[in-house]
Amino acid sequence: MPRKKTTWKEKLHDAKGHPTVKPVTGKMTKKWGEGNLVIPAPIEVDEIMRKVRKGKLITINEIREKLAEKHNADFACPITTGIFAWIAAYAAEEAEQEGKKRITPYWRTLKANYELNPKYPGGIENLIERLEEEGHTVIQKRKRYFVDK
Repeated sequence: MPRKKTTWKEKLHDAKGHPTVKPVTGKMTKKWGEGNLVIPAPIEVDEIMRKVRKGKLITINEIREKLAEKHNADFACPITTGIFAWIAAYAAEEAEQEGKKRITPYWRTLKANYELNPKYPGGIENLIERLEEEGHTVIQKRKRYFVDK
């Protein structure tokens, strides 16, 4: 019998033992420096994204700062934080398709320098539509898109 596909909501609520705080060691110190690193739980990333009100924006680095502060760590893992933001975005899209009205506003979470994340549901077109609907101006620089600050 085929295994049931895991929903985005299930992925969002699967903490896999996180959050965890641990010292940065070995080769990681060259890339990230020294100190303590927090690997958040996916739902923690979603909770921060969910609080961003209409007309406001947050970058993935600002989310990482909030997570580091919350866990008394020097920084939050950029890889897992980005992956968990992506999971939160798809869980929100899944909820919206199920008819839910209040979803995590993933389009308000941007990459560094206020760049739109083309990997979010619906791609760039969906993000531009949602952001412009909230009064933001999106500009294109070569093949990348940014909210004009």
